[in-house]
Amino acid sequence: MRFFRMRVFRCVSSCSYAVICSCVALIALLTHPASAERRVAFVVGNGAYRHTTTLPNPPLDAKAMAALLRNVGFDVVEGVDLDRGGMTARLSEFAVKTQGADVALLFYAGHGIAMNGKNYLLPVDADLNSEFDVKFGAALDLDATLDQTMADAKVKLVFLDACRDNPFADKIRSASRTRSVTVLSGLAEMKSSEGTLVAFATGPGQKAIDGKQGENSPFTHALLQNLAEPGVEIRLALTKVRAQVSEETHKQQLPWENTNLTGFFYLNPAAAPAATASAAATAPVGQRPGAMPSAASSEIELEFWRSAQSSGKPEEYSAYLTRYPNGNFATIARARLAALETDAATRAAQAQSIHTALATRETEEQLALDPHKRSDIQRRLSALGYLQGNADGNFNDNTRHAIERWQTARHYPRSGYFNKLQHDALLAERLPAVRTAAPAAPRPQQQAPAPQQQQQQAPAAQQPAVDAAGAAFMGGVVGGAIGNAIRHR
Repeated sequence: MRFFRMRVFRCVSSCSYAVICSCVALIALLTHPASAERRVAFVVGNGAYRHTTTLPNPPLDAKAMAALLRNVGFDVVEGVDLDRGGMTARLSEFAVKTQGADVALLFYAGHGIAMNGKNYLLPVDADLNSEFDVKFGAALDLDATLDQTMADAKVKLVFLDACRDNPFADKIRSASRTRSVTVLSGLAEMKSSEGTLVAFATGPGQKAIDGKQGENSPFTHALLQNLAEPGVEIRLALTKVRAQVSEETHKQQLPWENTNLTGFFYLNPAAAPAATASAAATAPVGQRPGAMPSAASSEIELEFWRSAQSSGKPEEYSAYLTRYPNGNFATIARARLAALETDAATRAAQAQSIHTALATRETEEQLALDPHKRSDIQRRLSALGYLQGNADGNFNDNTRHAIERWQTARHYPRSGYFNKLQHDALLAERLPAVRTAAPAAPRPQQQAPAPQQQQQQAPAAQQPAVDAAGAAFMGGVVGGAIGNAIRHR
C-alpha cells in the first residue's frame, strides 16, 4: 500500500511539474510581443571612401549593431563599404522585406551631408563637387530612401551616426558662390511622420566624433550598451545614450532625436529577464547562475569574432580585443594580431629599403630579364605615361630615361636600372591600361607586300574561317529542311 501511494505521489508530482512548465511557457509567449512581430533592419557602415576622408570605425559599428539586432529578433539586411549600386541593391532588398512588417529599422554609419535642409547619405564612391552632383545621383536622398523602404511598417526607427567632418561641404560651397546654397557638414533636422523615431549622433548641423581607430564611435558604443537592455522603453534607452555620450566626450557631443511614436516600444521586451532567469535555473551544479553569460552577449561576441576572422584586418582583431580582452577567442586574436604586425613591420622595412637602395646594372642582371619580361616592363611604363615608342624588349636610351622618370616620380634613387624591390613595385602598380599581348605587327606601309602576293595570300588566310562558318550554317538549314519534309510526310 505504501509503495502504491509513493507511485501515485510521483505521478501527481510529474503531472504538476509538466503543468507548471506549460504555464510558464505560455506566460512567456504572452508577455513577449516581439515573438509575434515581424522586425526588419537595414544596417550599413561606410568607411572606405575613395574621394574624401576615410573612416575606420563605421564598418565595425555596423557589424556590431547587426549582431545586436539579430539577437532581438530582427531580419537584418547588412552591408559594409557599399558604393551607390551596392546601397541601392541592399535598399531594394530591404524595401521588399519591410512590406507588411511591424517594425522597420535603419542604421547608417558613415559620411552624410545636408544641403538646403535635406539630408543625404554618401556611398563610398561619391564624388561631390557641386550641388548638381548631390542632387543627381552621387548621394542618396534620406527622405526619399525612408519613404520608399519603410513607409509600410507600423514602427519606424532610424539611427544616423553620419555627422562626421566632411570636406565635401567646403567644395560644394566654393562651387556655389553665385547661388544661395546652404551646406552643412553635419545633418539637418528632420520631421518624423507618425510612428517614427529618428536619432542622430549629435544635434542638427553639428559634427560627431568618430572615436579611436579600432573601436566603435561614441554614439554607436552607447547604443550597443543601452538600446537592447531588457524591459527598457526606447525613449528611456536613448536618454541613457545621450547621457553616456555626453560624459564620454566631455560634453563635446550630445545626441539628439525627433520622435513621433504613438505608443511604447521595447527593442528587448520585459520578458527577457524571465528567459535569463530560466537559463540561470538550469546552470550546471557548482556554477553560479549570475556568472553565466547571456545568450545575446555570447552571440554578439561570436559575431564580432567571425567578422574579425573573415576580414583578417589588424584593426578588427584589435577591436575584438578591446571589447573582449578576456573573450573566448582572445588568445587566437592576440596571436594573429602579432603575426599581422610582424608582416606589417617587414613590409615597412622593405618600403624603406626601396627608397634607399640604388639599382645598378648588376642588380638588374640578377633579375634575369628575358626579352618578354623587358617588353612587359616597357608596356607598363608606357601605360603609366613614362615611355613613348614600341615595346620591343630592347632597353635603349629611351627606355633608360623612362625608367629614370618613373624612379623620380616614386622617390626612388634615380639610376635607369632596376633592382628586385623596384621591379616588384612596378609589377604591383595598378595601371590604367596594360597591353599584355605580343608587340603589334609592323604597319603595312613599312613592309607592304606586293599586290600580287596580297591577292594570293588573302583567300588562303580567310578561306578556312569563311568555309567553316558557311558550312555550319548551310548544314543547319539543309538539315532543318529535310527534317521538316519528313515530318510533313
